[in-house]
Amino acid sequence: MNLKKYLNVYKKFLHTSLASELEYKTNIFIDLITAILSLIGSIFLLSIFFQNNSSIGGWEFKQALIIQSIYTILNGITNTWFNPNLTEIVKHIREGTLDFVLLKPIDSQFFISLKKITPSGFLEIILGICLLLYCIKINQININLSFFTLCLITIISSICILYSLWFFISTTTIWFVKTWNATEVLRSFLYIGRFPLDSFSFSLRIFFSVFIPIAFITTIPSEVFLGISQFWKILLEVTVAMVFLFSSRKFWLFALKFYSSASS
Repeated sequence: MNLKKYLNVYKKFLHTSLASELEYKTNIFIDLITAILSLIGSIFLLSIFFQNNSSIGGWEFKQALIIQSIYTILNGITNTWFNPNLTEIVKHIREGTLDFVLLKPIDSQFFISLKKITPSGFLEIILGICLLLYCIKINQININLSFFTLCLITIISSICILYSLWFFISTTTIWFVKTWNATEVLRSFLYIGRFPLDSFSFSLRIFFSVFIPIAFITTIPSEVFLGISQFWKILLEVTVAMVFLFSSRKFWLFALKFYSSASS
């Protein structure tokens, strides 16, 4: 893969998306207000759970806020890259335009996954980072290079797992176009990622660790920030992320063998 070529292509994608978004500047202001109100609502909902309890599942409110901040960052990444691009797969298959994607001299998964960007999602990412910095302060977390590296590794692993889950479901539309509705089910499950995994029953903890690995997406990175995560958990998250990423790639290549061109 020619990295320089793909970086240049991505710059073009970014430029086109930003130019398109800036045509409607008022939307940016509305998106900012929406993102702020959404975050305030989520924090308010979280505070209700802690109203009569000083801790839930061993997590205090100020610690649970770290999970909320990481969830907000990941949700911003989903709205910026995953949602606008992967929803296009259904459109490509229905209208037969996937043919044009496959004929382009670049990797089809790269094109489908990164062509569109919704800049308003950046606002959520910025709000999530601001909340995370506030959490670092109130939890009196000391930052050093090894701490920063571990946090970065777990968050990147979470992004890989999240992307793979979305891409898995999107790819199935080659066989079943209406399975796109399953992404709404996935999004509903991901809302649970705003709460500590330990606050759920044992059976739900198993379900959200094995079948839909929400535990790896928000809770483990939050434990790393608090310095309470065990090394095997971090290693497991990285392994799961690599397996999901590799599997999603293989699944996409496998699914393309069953794709029937609109012109055929």
